[in-house]
Amino acid sequence: MSASIKPAIWGAIGGAIAAMVIGFVWGGWVTGGTARDMTATGAEAAIVQAFTPLCVARAEKQPEMLTRLKKESSWKRDTFVVEAGWVQNVSEKYRSAVAEACASTVVEAMEAEPTTAPAN
Repeated sequence: MSASIKPAIWGAIGGAIAAMVIGFVWGGWVTGGTARDMTATGAEAAIVQAFTPLCVARAEKQPEMLTRLKKESSWKRDTFVVEAGWVQNVSEKYRSAVAEACASTVVEAMEAEPTTAPAN
């Protein structure tokens, strides 16, 4: 091998390594596994966002259940929502996440409602 080719080869190897380091650290490059994880997370968030209003609408049709939901401990509310049937149209894979978001939304709305009528 010629003496002038060795530095060029080492330069190309060093440049490739530097490009990969810069790409992954600062360039936003990700591996295939990370990309799949990001896609799955985004899909779940979209499903939760799409089905939560439907769950809330079903909950509002049963006002007697709303007071029971509010009395339930916060870590059991998603189970309560599933048992009430408000998320029956959601795939089993996403049902718990939708139920949790629905319960949080309903309880937050109930707590935000004014307790007394405004003075006129």
